[in-house]
Amino acid sequence: MAIILQSSVGGFSDEFMRKLPAVERAMIERGLDPSDFVISKDRASPSVPFGTGLFFHQYTVSFGEASFTVTEPTDARFLDYFYQRCISEEEEETKPLPALRRGPPGLVSRFLHWMVQPI
Repeated sequence: MAIILQSSVGGFSDEFMRKLPAVERAMIERGLDPSDFVISKDRASPSVPFGTGLFFHQYTVSFGEASFTVTEPTDARFLDYFYQRCISEEEEETKPLPALRRGPPGLVSRFLHWMVQPI
């Protein structure tokens, strides 16, 4: 069975539909049943003014009682992200994240720090 696709903003791109069978095969190879997954595509933001037509889509992936949502500009970018999550090794999830380089606090950091202070 295939992944169930839903969309409130039209269909999925031709590129997405061409690549989807390869993603489903990768899922099966890793013991996942594609028919347990539902991918819903919705508009995430309004169009940019001045007729550029640029906008993002919100993709919600549901499986069992769990789900997650990702915002991407194209169906292909989302499918690449989803594919990487499907093929990632479990041990990668347990590795600690590398330490982030920290510079002097920026305006946003100072503002957020200020906002969490008690009144």
